Amino acid sequence: MFFVYLVASNPYGTLYIGLTANLSRRVWEHKNKLVPGFTTKCGVDRLVWFEVHDNHEAALRREKQIKEWKRD
Repeated sequence: MFFVYLVASNPYGTLYIGLTANLSRRVWEHKNKLVPGFTTKCGVDRLVWFEVHDNHEAALRREKQIKEWKRD
């Protein structure tokens, strides 16, 4: 299973869209700021949405599709 997920800094705040095979571990990494980069710098650590996919290719297509959406 693969997960496409959305984390936010706060309501109406900064958003991050990601893909992972282990959602609980990845959210834990965001919360504990273990991976340097955008989410650590911007304080993006609240899981607000996710969906499950059977394979990596489907999840990757969905992630790319969502990343094309307007942020409004």
